[in-house]
Amino acid sequence: MTEIATQPGPDLRPKRRPGEQIVQMLIFLAAAISILTTIGIVYVLGRESLKFFTSQMWEETNKQLAAAVSPEQTWLPLTTSGSRLQPGDVIRIGAEVMEVVAVDGLQAQVIRGAQSTQAMAHPAAADLYREQHINLWQFLTGTRWEPQIGHFGVLPLVNATLMVSLIAMAVALPLGLAIAIYLSEYAPRKVRDVLKPMLEVLAGIPTVVYGYFALTFVTPLLRRLFGADVVQIYNMASAGIVIGILIIPLVSSMSEDALRAVPDSLRQASYGLGATRLETALKVVVPAALSGIAAAFILAISRAIGETMIVAIAAGAGPNLTFNPFQSAETMTGHIVRISGGDLSYDSIDYTSIFAIGLLLFLITLTLNIISQRVVRRFREVYD
Repeated sequence: MTEIATQPGPDLRPKRRPGEQIVQMLIFLAAAISILTTIGIVYVLGRESLKFFTSQMWEETNKQLAAAVSPEQTWLPLTTSGSRLQPGDVIRIGAEVMEVVAVDGLQAQVIRGAQSTQAMAHPAAADLYREQHINLWQFLTGTRWEPQIGHFGVLPLVNATLMVSLIAMAVALPLGLAIAIYLSEYAPRKVRDVLKPMLEVLAGIPTVVYGYFALTFVTPLLRRLFGADVVQIYNMASAGIVIGILIIPLVSSMSEDALRAVPDSLRQASYGLGATRLETALKVVVPAALSGIAAAFILAISRAIGETMIVAIAAGAGPNLTFNPFQSAETMTGHIVRISGGDLSYDSIDYTSIFAIGLLLFLITLTLNIISQRVVRRFREVYD
């Protein structure tokens, strides 16, 4: 028998390509850096926020000693003014900490030298301070934000942030979607090539310029329209309108990409059934691109909530719980900017409060992004 010589088959093993491996490593490194950066941000916010919620604060009681006391005296004579003390309260007079055991009229029985402090003599009219711990529930639902005097309710800052964002959305969402429909369904190619770069220029303007535009143009315009006695110089309406202008390119660009991703066969089928261009755009194309449009809307809301310089310049400086858009109110980002610009001592209550507000802002935007992902998965259309 004759042996048949067999030729070796082709080598199907993947070949090593150094350039492709380097690119793969760089992509992995970029992804790892972004993940580690996010983890680092969360760690810093969480660590400093924990200090804020566990720090010992002393609240002014506006109550004073009615007479001088000696180091051995356990009954303290008190003035009639100020807030009432309760058994179990921890108070401080000077450098000495005491625990209130009982209250009898204008006298309070205390345990001297609490928390490893030393009992000492105190003069008449010495001020009393009461220990206060920052409660998470009070932080989220309180209506006054004045850390210097012991009020830590973040609701005024959250309310102003949401008010400004709602005004911005009322401006950006309809205009952005209308621009996206025009660019995708109506505009000739040459017109689209000119208009889209012009829109992108709006996103490149520094936000501090937008802030002064809101303060020097939009606010005077609102005061002429509604009256100077109605619209304050610093107000949420002008800040919200200008933020809406700022994020129009984001809404229009992402929405147009979603609209143009819809297969042209759906448009041709709609035209074949006798639908007009407007009916096709609103009843066929927009519903088919709903997931992308919804994602654009939610990301735009996140962008509006996180805007800083416009609200810092035009919305006002000072927490104010109001639903009147023509009044001044400080947002979360505006408050962080204002407080950060001062001389803050490290580990002070004002310093750590910035991180607590930042963590809450991070959680709000994270929630919006999670909602965006769910919406995209829920309404995503898959075309063959």
